[in-house]
Amino acid sequence: MSHHTARAPRALIAEDEPILAAALAHALQRLWPELDIVATCPNGVEALRQGLALQPDILFLDIKMPGKTGLETAEELAEQWPDGIAFPHIVFVTAYDEYALAAFEHAAADYVLKPVNDTRLGKTVERLQQRLRDSGNGTTTATPAAAPAATTAPMAATETTASASDDNMARLLSQLQAMLPPAPRLQMIRAAVGNSVRMIALADVVYFEALDKYINVVCQDSEALIRTSLKELLPQLDPQQFWQIHRGTIVNASAIATAVRDEAGKLSLTLRQHPAQLRVSPLYAHLFRQM
Repeated sequence: MSHHTARAPRALIAEDEPILAAALAHALQRLWPELDIVATCPNGVEALRQGLALQPDILFLDIKMPGKTGLETAEELAEQWPDGIAFPHIVFVTAYDEYALAAFEHAAADYVLKPVNDTRLGKTVERLQQRLRDSGNGTTTATPAAAPAATTAPMAATETTASASDDNMARLLSQLQAMLPPAPRLQMIRAAVGNSVRMIALADVVYFEALDKYINVVCQDSEALIRTSLKELLPQLDPQQFWQIHRGTIVNASAIATAVRDEAGKLSLTLRQHPAQLRVSPLYAHLFRQM
């Protein structure tokens, strides 16, 4: 039993394989007895619901889950997270091979490789404890059993916790996107309009907007639907020219006029030759910081 007055840190586990979820929970109890596991969720949809309801300090998210992947769950949590409350520290649970995991080594979030390994998990536990201390959220920490020294530098104390977590998630998402195999670059968008196919030059696209199983291709004076997803489209676009600003929006950077923050701190874009205002997710706010 802890003799600290501060509350114990709280964690949520999202893993669709019950045996692996139980193994991770038991390993965490061994390495970090004070950690309170407040929920174990079998899929990303439930993890999103419970994460928002319970607001834990740490999320262990399986990358590949039914309903929503761990990445999609983390992104949607970041978009819906209440203002003024620190966003949880993220640990991805993954079966990726060691080569792919190189992208995680310098990432802001951490990872745990399946099957769970106490040595690797011990490093993760120590890093999490350091981050909780640095963010000053008043949780208690205990030294993990046989944990190697932490290798992650603490966050600068001058950063706000929320801003730091948004930056961390943004860096992680960009690193994970870089892990995806490159796709051939699109030159033209081919959109069905009645009995014809309309050819749309990428330079004419103001933004792409996800609509259920379609994407709305918005140009200066017209719109067209294509049957694909933003996830499939994004790797085919030049990342210098087309920026994802929300899980449902990709904008042509040259079409952006201003980035405006409202009284609640929410960021939105105005466009040069289009009346739409586009909301920016906190994950992508770093794109619009002044130089």
